[in-house]
Amino acid sequence: MYLAPEDSALLARLSEESGLSKAEVLRQGIRGMARARQGESPMLRFFSGLGPGTLPSGAAVDHDAVLADGYMGRKRKRR
Repeated sequence: MYLAPEDSALLARLSEESGLSKAEVLRQGIRGMARARQGESPMLRFFSGLGPGTLPSGAAVDHDAVLADGYMGRKRKRR
């Protein structure tokens, strides 16, 4: 695995300060990133995938139904 010099120095510093091996610092970093990604809101993922002008025309008025349709993947009756 290649690390840029500044990342290698950071790894060495974290290892020394924590008393953990460099491998353990990397393992904990990987696990921490995995936990952070799992905690990402499904709605944020949904909105980040939208491009300009992709929301339906009634989104401002009936946003709950539009969000439910996009999030749950099913159509709901409009009132």
